[in-house]
Amino acid sequence: MKVVANDYEEKDVMKILREWSGEKQPEFGKNLGLSGMTIQGYERGVRRYTFETMMKIAKKYGYTVTIEKK
Repeated sequence: MKVVANDYEEKDVMKILREWSGEKQPEFGKNLGLSGMTIQGYERGVRRYTFETMMKIAKKYGYTVTIEKK
């Protein structure tokens, strides 16, 4: 499955990645060393995650992050 992040809001990308993991917010957060409330904040758009967090998720769950020049 592929997501073009440019087509989504930042909060929606986080929700998609978590849903792909099959985990609820508390479990997803715990597996990343974060709280469920932090994940909830990311998904609601009231907190912003870093690229470092994105890479941590990618490595943990076997996702690929690709940046492509058009």
